[in-house]
Amino acid sequence: MSRASTEYRYNRLTWPEMNEAIARQKLVILPTGSTEQHGHHLPLDVDLFLCESVCQEVGRRAPDRVLVLPPIPYGLNLHHIDFPGTIHVEPDVFINFCLNVTKSVAYHGFRKILVVNGHGSNAPLIDLVARKTVLETESLCFATTYFWFLMEAFKEVRESEVIAHADEFETSLYLHLAGDRVQMDKAVEDNDRMGEFVSSDSTMNYFVRFNDYWGRWTQTGVHGDPTKATAEKGRIIFEAAVDGLVRLVDELRDWPIERRADMHAGPVQSQIRW
Repeated sequence: MSRASTEYRYNRLTWPEMNEAIARQKLVILPTGSTEQHGHHLPLDVDLFLCESVCQEVGRRAPDRVLVLPPIPYGLNLHHIDFPGTIHVEPDVFINFCLNVTKSVAYHGFRKILVVNGHGSNAPLIDLVARKTVLETESLCFATTYFWFLMEAFKEVRESEVIAHADEFETSLYLHLAGDRVQMDKAVEDNDRMGEFVSSDSTMNYFVRFNDYWGRWTQTGVHGDPTKATAEKGRIIFEAAVDGLVRLVDELRDWPIERRADMHAGPVQSQIRW
């Protein structure tokens, strides 16, 4: 077998091998994360490391169908800036940077691209990256967040109420992947200020979106209960995330790219650019 059919890491191919990967129409995955505080017990690379690890495992299990790009390590993080080490990039910078990557991939001839998010605040940004890629290229670009694929499995093992940040879910996944980096003796439970319609860190249980400076409402940098985390829970949800994404890969590779139809009765000003 050729290396183009067995190598899933985008940057490990030579340019002649890349030509074969393009001919095979592998789906290209772009992992995106962040560099931000995650309490006293987790490293700053949580979102980046977890997302990349899931995407890399998808590549290992589907090397004939997938190429995984190097990840984007920074995101929208000004709300965490009161905690040392956090790196923030402006939303337009993030969108344009990712878009330059996806458009480069499309330029070379790949027709299917998947942006996978590992940082909650980047979710609306990767949606725009995917939309703009579709509108500005002849390729299809999709956007998702890896942890949507593990929520059902997590419901079966979770012991805490909150899914948010440096919590039971993220800590369990990190314990499974690199437990020696987790300082469980420093893990503490914390929560945000909650109202009827909004909270300081309004997550999926609120239909009003709001995210305050975390330095206003927490001294720990935690939202949730990491003390309930275990490596076994992490193994279960890791498998669920990888399995779901592999199935998504197969669906997207089969997704048709239809011919556009113009419904105008008269001529349009095709020279206009947005």
